[in-house]
Amino acid sequence: MKRGLIILFTVLGILVNAQIIKTKRGIVTLDGTHVAKISNKSNVYTFMDLKETPIYTIEFVDKSIVDSVRDSYIKLKRIYNQEKVLELDYISPSAFSGEEKSAVYTSVKGLKIIDNRGINIKNLDDLFSKPPKRNLDAKTKEAYSIRSKIDKLNITVNNVGEILSNGRPVGYFTNLPVSFGSEDTIMDKTFVDIEIYDAKSKYIGRYITTTKQLKSAGGKTFTIYREISGRASILKFPTYKAIAERMAIMDPNFIKIQGKVEAGPVLKDGIEK
Repeated sequence: MKRGLIILFTVLGILVNAQIIKTKRGIVTLDGTHVAKISNKSNVYTFMDLKETPIYTIEFVDKSIVDSVRDSYIKLKRIYNQEKVLELDYISPSAFSGEEKSAVYTSVKGLKIIDNRGINIKNLDDLFSKPPKRNLDAKTKEAYSIRSKIDKLNITVNNVGEILSNGRPVGYFTNLPVSFGSEDTIMDKTFVDIEIYDAKSKYIGRYITTTKQLKSAGGKTFTIYREISGRASILKFPTYKAIAERMAIMDPNFIKIQGKVEAGPVLKDGIEK
């Protein structure tokens, strides 16, 4: 009974002391007091004081790293000192919160640059003096490691299906459609596989359009696309460049410029540009 009362009063204490954060018609309020204003253009949110002087911006970024691994974070920038831009994690009051609520909630609860007195310039400047490190999980870190190796290869595909790395021909595609373009996504299902060869015409692997699978000459298989709730339209059709990049991961001997790209663990559920 005593333990139950302690838990009850603890919960009540949290509820009583919890800040009530609201945003309505561009005005941010804490516990009923107006503390700041916010405006939005695209995915960039500008925070202003109550006199509508812009102080800082928060931009939401959601990008593909490699395969289906995505990274979501914010870019924080001061209006009055734009020498540095911080890339930071953000928090949301709930899983269903939009960007505006997340921007406000992060400013108040996460970064503590808005309080009951308004925008705290000192805390904002301190944040830029000692920026916190991002908290990336193991999967995201591994994806960035792979992406770094791929970027060093600087893979491109020209308009005749030739694969280049840092401007040097390293391979080519065959069985391309007549209307092929280097930045096209592969949308058509064909009964003839799109094959990949190296610069010496050695067979490297193929892309099967009906199953959306890559198969290397060494026997490795990677599924480019699997149904993912909320991401299907993004993952559905890979580019030729994305296929060449994935093949470089599957077969480290395919491209050996700037050092080999190690295969690493297979990241599930697709590849994106």
